[in-house]
Amino acid sequence: MTGASGFVGRQTIGALARAGVEVHAHAQHAEKVDGAVVAYGGDLRAPGAAGALINRVRPDTVLHLAWNVEHGAFWTSRDNLDWTAATLLLARAALDAGVQRFVGVGTCFEYRWPDDGTCNEGTTEIAPATLYAVAKDAARRVLQELGDISFAWARLFYLYGPFEHEARLVASLAAKLARGEAAPLSRGLAVRDFLDTRDAGAALAALVLSETTGAVNIASGEGVSVASIAERLGAIAGRSDLIRVGALPDRPDEPPRIVADVRRLRDEVRFRPSRTLDEGLAETYAWWRAEVGGRP
Repeated sequence: MTGASGFVGRQTIGALARAGVEVHAHAQHAEKVDGAVVAYGGDLRAPGAAGALINRVRPDTVLHLAWNVEHGAFWTSRDNLDWTAATLLLARAALDAGVQRFVGVGTCFEYRWPDDGTCNEGTTEIAPATLYAVAKDAARRVLQELGDISFAWARLFYLYGPFEHEARLVASLAAKLARGEAAPLSRGLAVRDFLDTRDAGAALAALVLSETTGAVNIASGEGVSVASIAERLGAIAGRSDLIRVGALPDRPDEPPRIVADVRRLRDEVRFRPSRTLDEGLAETYAWWRAEVGGRP
């Protein structure tokens, strides 16, 4: 697997290891790879790097998570061009080496948001609106036409959990509450599909080990408002007084509802999350409390 030290990758390693899989994990900096795995380092975008990695490991299956996801920059970064190229070169090397299965990781932002807010892999229109999502979808379109290899494409929705960038919603709220700081937000009317990254890692592991092909949504399948997320975290922290709903302006033109249809994940991959939203938020808050040295 690539992207092994990332927000999702570090959780996927453990899930694969628990399934009894021999994991060979790649990250730009091998020393940042956690878990009892064989770790490799280097930049996959470098000339010849993808092929060299495949030829060295000779895997049965490739799970490709690596991409530029620098917060605030990845939507428009030109690195998306390099990662599309690296992805295709990795797949080419996998084909040449006789790899049996290739699982790539995309994003829910490949979809055009449907009127009812529910994204289905087979019926919702694909119409990415950012360079990041266009690049992801371009890689998928090429890979699904390769043949001679089992191919699946995981579309991640809204994830949260340990090691999340602090500027993101759940991490920002949890960190502020752990520090005893006010946590302002908009009216929080938008409904989103949130999944703990540990469950996302387990879902990816299950997809890798399944025979399911094509696009699969990685999500909870349940919608919850942003305001509800904030209020739940406030209650978990015992500091509901710090949650300031409506203190910030609403984002213009924000889709009112984005929720995944998870029937493929549930019925074909046979995966269901292991924790409820409240359990995941409580565990995430505890992690942030320890991380920032907050009150007990």
